[in-house]
Parts: sequence; structure tokens; C-alpha cells
Amino acid sequence: MVAFDVVIPARYDSTRLPGKPLLNIAGKTLIHRVYECACESHASQVMIATDDRRILEAVAKFGGEAEMTLREHTSGTDRVAELIQRMSFARDRMVVNLQGDEPLMPGALIDQVVETLAQHPGAMAATACWPIRKAVELNDPNVVKVVMDERGYALYFSRAPIPYRRFPTADAPYGYRHIGLYAYRARDLIAFTRLPPAPLEMTEGLEQLRMLQSGNRIAVCIAAHQPGEGVDTPDDLERVRRRFEDTVPG
Repeated sequence: MVAFDVVIPARYDSTRLPGKPLLNIAGKTLIHRVYECACESHASQVMIATDDRRILEAVAKFGGEAEMTLREHTSGTDRVAELIQRMSFARDRMVVNLQGDEPLMPGALIDQVVETLAQHPGAMAATACWPIRKAVELNDPNVVKVVMDERGYALYFSRAPIPYRRFPTADAPYGYRHIGLYAYRARDLIAFTRLPPAPLEMTEGLEQLRMLQSGNRIAVCIAAHQPGEGVDTPDDLERVRRRFEDTVPG
């Protein structure tokens, strides 16, 4: 296993769930649950990059490591890039950006994405996907889809149902759902954040399209372990709470 670190960007403000990182999930904060997922991987170090001292203090209470970053960042990627520059990460150091609202992300999948990047030295980043088996999921614009070439590089990401299947078959998946987990080499993550926003990125509202439109490549693995739900809405929060409550003894 190649050496890598995990950085979890955690912003306090959220339109649909204010103070989201500090919301309670079966006795622990959301950010604590995500941190535990990262610790289940083979990461050498797990750090949280935040914009709010309340999160900083909450992380200190459960024994995690957190650093303050600028409030002005418009994406978690920019927040992670600030931290690795400030801490002078080696240029070739592998870094995983694990979103701070993914409390059911398997540690083994974090490892798999890192290995995928290691196997694709020409890629700017690596990420993961999972087969779509339900038409309702395929047609949901909140579910990002990805199509890949035969070498495992992303051809395109979209909120639209891609690929269009003229002759669907019962045994084939409708397509692949993108899992928002990324591995980078530190130098490439910094280079990515310095690229100007791309037209496709702004059209779809998908940051990763900036990489593709600028001519860079993203390696994609099909997850060996299915991730659970992320927390974007109040309904998501309740579903995730039930998942944890069902596993808590007593």
C-alpha cells in the first residue's frame, strides 16, 4: 500500500443543514463519524480542514487533528489545497479528499482509490463509481453519472442519464454513479485549484469537469465496497441516523 494522507474539508455553513458537521448521529457528531471512516483506511494521517472554531473544538474533544482554513473558499477542494500548501506536503505525496458529509464511506474504498491513482501515473486524480440498477436513480439529477473508457479513465460526468441505452437489458447496469471521493498527488491538487472554471463545469455544476475540459485525466475504479448515503438533506440525515442507531448496542 502506498503512503497517503486523508484531509476532510468541513465547512460550518450549509443552506439545508446549518452546522452540518456538528449534527448528532447516534451519539457522535457527523464530522466524528467521517473521521472514523478515514481512520479505517491505511492513511498515515487524517486531518480536518475547517473554517469554524466550533468544529475545531469538537474535533479536539474526540482526539482528532484539525486546522483552520480561510472562510472564503468556495469548495472543499480549495480548502484541502490550502492546508497541504501551508503544511508543505511533498509534491508527490498522495492525498485523499474525503468530503465531510460521508459518514458511511468504507475505509477499504479510500484505499482502493489511492491504489487506482498509483496504477495510473498519468492521471491528475482518481475517484470511484458504483453500478446503477434503478431507473429512478439514473434519472435523478442529484445522482452524478460517469462513463469511462476501456482503460478506466473518465470520459464524462453528468447529472443527465448517461450513457443513453437504446436497447437496455435486464442483467446490465443502467450506468455508473460517481462516488465523490478523490485521490490526488499534492502537486496535481494544487495545480487543479489554479485552473480557471470551465464552461462544462459551470453548466453541470460539477467541479471535476474542469479537469477533463483542460485536457487532464481522471482514473475511475468500480468500488469493491458499496458506500452508504452521504448527508445532504434532512431526509438523508434521518436515514443515516437510523443506520447507526440500528447498529448501536442496547
